[in-house]
Amino acid sequence: MARDDARALYIEQRVANEKKSALLGYVLWFMLPMLGVHRMYMGRVFSGVVMLALTGIGTLLSPILIGFIPLGLAGLWWLIDALLIPGMVSQDMAETRWRLMQEA
Repeated sequence: MARDDARALYIEQRVANEKKSALLGYVLWFMLPMLGVHRMYMGRVFSGVVMLALTGIGTLLSPILIGFIPLGLAGLWWLIDALLIPGMVSQDMAETRWRLMQEA
């Protein structure tokens, strides 16, 4: 019984230590808008690169006016991410907890 409690405490301490910071996620979201850096920090590297590519393509194509479509999509995605960051932190914690439970 005490061994299970110690194991659970160890896992929760590791989860707390490895937890992504929602505050840092919001700072990255606000300071580097539409670049996807906040998504990369949260462990969603592929979608962060896609967001960065949308922004880059939109910026390059904006002189011929078609670039406003990918920029608009990236901007909408960026705004929606403001609501998704807390869920990303929770999901990361759950995945870390699951990984640690499988290791021990």
